[in-house]
Amino acid sequence: MPISDWFKAREGRRYTVTSTGTTELPEGVWVKCPSCKHTLYQGDLVRGLFVCHYCGHHMEVTAPDRVLSLADEGTFEETEPGLTSVDPLGFRGDKPYAESLRLAREKTGLSEAVVTGRALLGGHPVVLAVMDFRFIGASMGSAVGEKIARAFALALSERRAMVAVTASGGARMQEGMLSLMQMAKTAAAAERFTRAGLPYVTVLTNPTYGGVTASFPVLADVIFAEPGAMVGFAGPALVEQTTKQALPKDFQTAESLVRHGMIDAVVPRQELAETVARVLDYLSEPGVPESAAGATCSVASPGVRGGE
Repeated sequence: MPISDWFKAREGRRYTVTSTGTTELPEGVWVKCPSCKHTLYQGDLVRGLFVCHYCGHHMEVTAPDRVLSLADEGTFEETEPGLTSVDPLGFRGDKPYAESLRLAREKTGLSEAVVTGRALLGGHPVVLAVMDFRFIGASMGSAVGEKIARAFALALSERRAMVAVTASGGARMQEGMLSLMQMAKTAAAAERFTRAGLPYVTVLTNPTYGGVTASFPVLADVIFAEPGAMVGFAGPALVEQTTKQALPKDFQTAESLVRHGMIDAVVPRQELAETVARVLDYLSEPGVPESAAGATCSVASPGVRGGE
């Protein structure tokens, strides 16, 4: 489903308050906070950008919802909506990779684990790249890497700022070495972009791990993270098992990373759009056009199908 159709469905959605005395509550109306366990009304949760108003816990957000929260209203134009991974290795595990891709597309309505497109953010022309953890853990396969590389190329050709929002479990093991190649590919795309002197901002959300953390997000001019976001290369359990040492309680949290200088600031979700826009005010060159010629494209990996 094109993301524009998702937006229309999202805007037309209505939540009806129901009595909590009944044992049969409509599915999707009430949500329990995984942190404080309070029951939250879905409509209030949507309006609060999926942040618990009791404890401030930042819940998982879909890529379309994230785009709505960042882009100026009505300005988002999706790019590469048909680009998707195939199964170049014929991977078979507990579930065939082709079946995992099919189920992820049905579940999310997305073609891949990242949504990219042009937009205005606080009036600034940007290219957005937003990852969606629901799609196979937002793992970075060939199509994800290609879409991100093309997003950088588009931003470069149109002299736009680049804003990336990450959430990922790491590389997509079903694509083997082809997945690992995306680390170098996206890092090179980020390097070409930053050499042009254009602004690049990333927002790390929970969780951001593995080959994604070790590539394009940490190469930005300014790196933000949401409160409580877990960010690292390997998870705490694996690190503790490997080092044979007890880890600090806040190990790999956004709050720990900002103290140690890996990221620039921890920003609550409700303040992200304003904060990113303010950074772009400082970093953007004057007279940046809102639109220009079409993007150049990188060479697609063998595991990719489709495109504009």
